[in-house]
Amino acid sequence: MIEIENVRKSFGQLEVLKGINLTVKKGEVLTIIGGSGSGKSTLLTCINGLETIDAGRIVVDGTDVHAKGTDLNKLRRKLGIVFQQFNAFPHLTVLENVMLAPVKVLGQSKAEAEAMAVKQLSHVGLGDKLKVYPSRMSGGQQQRMAIARALAMSPDYMLFDEVTSALDPQLVGEVLDTMRLLSSEGMTMIVVTHEIAFAREVSDRVAFFHKGRIHEIGPPAQVIGAPQQPETAAFLKSVL
Repeated sequence: MIEIENVRKSFGQLEVLKGINLTVKKGEVLTIIGGSGSGKSTLLTCINGLETIDAGRIVVDGTDVHAKGTDLNKLRRKLGIVFQQFNAFPHLTVLENVMLAPVKVLGQSKAEAEAMAVKQLSHVGLGDKLKVYPSRMSGGQQQRMAIARALAMSPDYMLFDEVTSALDPQLVGEVLDTMRLLSSEGMTMIVVTHEIAFAREVSDRVAFFHKGRIHEIGPPAQVIGAPQQPETAAFLKSVL
């Protein structure tokens, strides 16, 4: 379980998160929607410990992410995170890119890491690209490689930060299909996205962020289908 209690975060004078309260249960898919600058991506990096928080608490499976003494490297093994940019190592093959963290971070043998990498690359439909270099793949394939790289660490939770926003429209579907597969397998996911149809289809709950606050949260049929807040309705009208 991920528990977020009254979390606040500022960058200089700009308060980006203004008291976020949220609980994500094991096996749940929570989708976060909202305009640019509403705090969506910042929340993900705070959950992962990549950004500090100014107030409140974030607790992952009983561990306070931002407490003194928390081993963030150990905690991050539970929290796979995939960003807009693929951040692949261009001089390594797809297989080598996915093997790297299990060897360097988890201390796995190369044979063990290779077996896991092959499994996860096959899982995301890239079993035939093991020896290919990232530059020879489409953006959608590179993003699926990034998902496989996160999965190779055997996380309990996956955080997705606008993973389709840098892709050409025709490549978006293949990445969303991979995320649908993970959802169907029971992976706990927090997904920041502008893909409203995907949010409607896959989410257990949808949270609409507005100016650093959760403005509305509930089942997709409510938040997307019959929003209660005028700001939610206005946002959805602008993106649909």
